[in-house]
Amino acid sequence: MTRVQLTRTGILRMALGGGAGDPLLPAEAGGGRRAPFLLRALRIAVVVCLYWFTSIAMVFLNKYLLDSPSLRLDAPLFVTFFQCALTAALCLGLSMGAACGPPCSSLPTLRLDPKVSRSVLPLSVVFIGMVTSNNLCLKHVGVAFYNVGRSLTTVFNVLLSYLLLKQTTSLYALLACGVIIGGFWLGVDQEGEEGTLSWTGIFFGILASLCVSLNAIYTKKVLPVVDGSIWRLTFYNNVNACVLFFPLMLLLGEFRTLYHFDKLGSPSFWSVMILGGVFGFAIGYVTGLQIKFTSPLTHNVSGTAKACAQTVLAVIYFEETKSLLWWTSNLMVLGGSFAYTWVKGLEMRKVQEDPNVKSSERNETGV
Repeated sequence: MTRVQLTRTGILRMALGGGAGDPLLPAEAGGGRRAPFLLRALRIAVVVCLYWFTSIAMVFLNKYLLDSPSLRLDAPLFVTFFQCALTAALCLGLSMGAACGPPCSSLPTLRLDPKVSRSVLPLSVVFIGMVTSNNLCLKHVGVAFYNVGRSLTTVFNVLLSYLLLKQTTSLYALLACGVIIGGFWLGVDQEGEEGTLSWTGIFFGILASLCVSLNAIYTKKVLPVVDGSIWRLTFYNNVNACVLFFPLMLLLGEFRTLYHFDKLGSPSFWSVMILGGVFGFAIGYVTGLQIKFTSPLTHNVSGTAKACAQTVLAVIYFEETKSLLWWTSNLMVLGGSFAYTWVKGLEMRKVQEDPNVKSSERNETGV
């Protein structure tokens, strides 16, 4: 996954992948009866295409907002703040639609509880670090290199699982992580050779990878506070983020930047801002759809393939020329990510089929 994928909606992917219920996702047709094969195949194809379109479009829209020469808006925190505010507003709007009946009748009612907001605050701090570092990485590196720039999330997952949860990882999974690290460093080397390397972008890419891993861990801890509701957690997380962004924008002088921004009153600018926010909100929903109609393993494979397509599209769109070693670095990252996903999938299947496996081993395999 590349979703700025997983910016505001990284928590949705992790929690939905863990089986959390989503009131917006449609129930299986026929009260649990399996639909005809062609209908299921068509549904899966539509959902996968929707996920690809939403995720790729979100990255390109955010790249335009963060680093477009024609826009010239140097206010990444404001862009992120606006998208968090829009996400919170959409959550609240959908909640208010619960009184109108289907399809929103099963959505939880949202109201701001200061006590719950304080309990979610530690996660919100990590969440701000995640979305901000994601956007700052995208601002300083090209879309084609963006996937490699933040490719160490899997490596940090393994490292933090061992340091914080004392969970070990199999040799094959570690070898896959080694391939990812090798691809990352080769990509950095090749960006330097081509004169397009941004160490600032690399720093924020590594920070984003770390924050995505921490976000998943803290989400598991905080979910019980909101009764396991992803929508409540999304709402509180984004409301907290909006409040915390204000002093950061003031400290970095972004309000002054906005005051002198010549397109602040332009309807086209706000249209793109709103569209970017809607795509950012929608990525969580379409991620949940893809997991529901396929599986978490297939979702990860689809995300890896989508990252490959996104890289190729970026090279074509921006008319870039890349060396063979540059492409090799991308293939190493994508191949290592796919191998890790495949190995963990096989290990999880083995655990599920063996009733004698200890619970501690089940936890280790599920990392």
